[in-house]
Formats: sequence, C-alpha cells, structure tokens
Amino acid sequence: MQKQDQAETLDFILANICHLHHTRAHRLFEEVGLYRGQPPVLMALWEQEGLTQTELAEQLHITPATVTRMLQRMERTGFIQRQPDPLDQRISRVYLTEAGTAVQSQVEAMWKTMETETFGGLSGDEQEILRGYLLRIRKNLQVATGEESWK
Repeated sequence: MQKQDQAETLDFILANICHLHHTRAHRLFEEVGLYRGQPPVLMALWEQEGLTQTELAEQLHITPATVTRMLQRMERTGFIQRQPDPLDQRISRVYLTEAGTAVQSQVEAMWKTMETETFGGLSGDEQEILRGYLLRIRKNLQVATGEESWK
C-alpha cells in the first residue's frame, strides 16, 4: 500500500478520529482543571460516593496503580478526598469534595458539547446507522481481545 493511501484506510481514519476526540476533550476539561481521564472518576462518584480505589479501577477498566495516581492528582486539586474505611483501615474510600460536586454541571455540559461537535451534521438516522457500525466494530475488537465492553 502506498503511503498516501494509508491515510485513507479505515483503521488510520479511526485512529485519527480517536486522537482528535482525545485532544478536544483534553482542551475542554482543562478549562475546569481536569485531565482527560478524570471526568469518568467524577461520574462514577456522582453516581455512588464512597467507592474503593479497587472498585473505581474495575468500573473504569484501568489498573489500580493508574487510579492511585489519578486520585492523588485529583486530591491535590481539591475534587476528591480519600478516607479510610471505618471497618477496615487498609481500605481507602473516595468521596467528592464540594468542588467535585460543583463541577458536575460543567462537565456534563462539556460532554454534550463533545457529542454535538463530534456528530454535528449527521441526521438522527445517520447517527443510528453509525451507532450500529460502531457496535459491530466494538464487538469485533472484543472478540479479538477477549475484553468485555464498558458499562
């Protein structure tokens, strides 16, 4: 395959879309002091506070070490606080601070902005067709990797 043709392969286009989506999300979330991976942590805690670091790692499909680093940073910036479990001091539970709760509407608005910008210009029918294609692609990759889909 010639080099100029590579930029038009579906795999290359998908990788480029993922990169651009990541870049846009980083820029948006940076406005409120968050890094790209942190909003999912907040979303999990908005749904249920007091999760352990292990539970967060499982929900977010990331390693416990990654969660630890992420929570350290979020604690320093004042979005969360960790407290020892009252029954087992070896376990740390994660809670939102006032700042972590206050940023919810902004983060949700940013996710809506991302969706509008990403899928703007596609009709409802086109979005449903795209959803079907993406679900099939995800299934193909799940079979290839043996991983489950995210909730």
